[in-house]
Amino acid sequence: MVFPQTIKIKSLQAYPNNSPDKLPILVMSKNRNDKITIEFDVQANDQPNLIAVFRFSDKNWKPYDNLFLANQGGDRGYRFSTSILPNTVEEANYHYKGRFPTKKGFVSFPFSGNWRYYITDYSDTSLVYAEGKFYVVYNKVPLSSSIKEDYLEGTDLFPTELNKVFNITTKFYLPKDFFPGYVDEVRIIENQKINYPYTIDRKFNTIKRQYYWNADRKFTFTARDIQPGNEYRQVNLMNVNRFNSKDVSAQYRGIEYSRFFQQGKKDLNGGEILKNFRNSFATYLNVKFSFRAPDDLYGDVYLVGAFNNWTILDSYLMNKNYDLYTLTIPLKRGIYDYQYIDAVDNGKGKINYDWLVFEGNSFETSNEYHIFLYYNEPDLGGYDRIIGYTLIKSK
Repeated sequence: MVFPQTIKIKSLQAYPNNSPDKLPILVMSKNRNDKITIEFDVQANDQPNLIAVFRFSDKNWKPYDNLFLANQGGDRGYRFSTSILPNTVEEANYHYKGRFPTKKGFVSFPFSGNWRYYITDYSDTSLVYAEGKFYVVYNKVPLSSSIKEDYLEGTDLFPTELNKVFNITTKFYLPKDFFPGYVDEVRIIENQKINYPYTIDRKFNTIKRQYYWNADRKFTFTARDIQPGNEYRQVNLMNVNRFNSKDVSAQYRGIEYSRFFQQGKKDLNGGEILKNFRNSFATYLNVKFSFRAPDDLYGDVYLVGAFNNWTILDSYLMNKNYDLYTLTIPLKRGIYDYQYIDAVDNGKGKINYDWLVFEGNSFETSNEYHIFLYYNEPDLGGYDRIIGYTLIKSK
């Protein structure tokens, strides 16, 4: 009996064009047609035949089960270039890289909105080894967005730095091609926190999320009380002389502490840059993160960063030894933004995540805010369509 080989995907990246530190957003127009680059390492005894399967999804990332939106004939990416990794890389054997859509039309993204990709086996697409998310935007509505510094109203947090907030306002005039009643919501992605959007839903007008329509074609969406946070921490494993063994500490001094009153250095806005896979030093290291928590810590500590798509996961819960929290993870040589999160367990699962208690909150922080306008498109059975997109930056 022949058993299928074990295949592991490592260091998966998806980014626009040739910018590995950017959020994967493809902007399509007559004068601009972006491509998504997908690349990763593979650990396998024999070189597998892998493809990418692309699925159009709703605004909450659930793929549509609709034949009209299936994009049959343009949903399979077969054209990965493959390379054998240097023999110094013990944890992987092969490297795959592809850019989509392809010139000959094997892959196309005809719908504006949220997309998912799945790395699967050529002969059996039910075998999914890895997956990711990206946006495709056909920009039809110009958005005018602005950001303003403000302070929380009706509360007095301590330390007082927590009262500092941004208010982000997006205005637009809806073209006659669209019906005002189908305008749905605005979502804002801070840096690369794709799984934690700020949402302004026109059906729920609150003090923090405000919506205005003049009953004609002028719209205004405002997200209030967005705390800017701090620049991210950063681990830079590029220096071979400094990180010259298999087991290393993320920082030279070993243990890290709260940075609440310390402004961080300029970061990659949540991104990562990996060492070129052809380099013999593009190996994997066991990187130990060590954090000494403040005395008033009230929850668990999680490690989040570019290496786990800024998602709070149980597998990144740090191990506690009195007030010292540690976690060792395998990372390929590169530069990664990251930070520490405090979380409280209410007995029904961990909620009440605090992104600021260890990191601080300052107007000096430079963030990117990706702003998407969603529309309830009635055609083809109905779908969540992005009709407007813009990027603004604080500072």
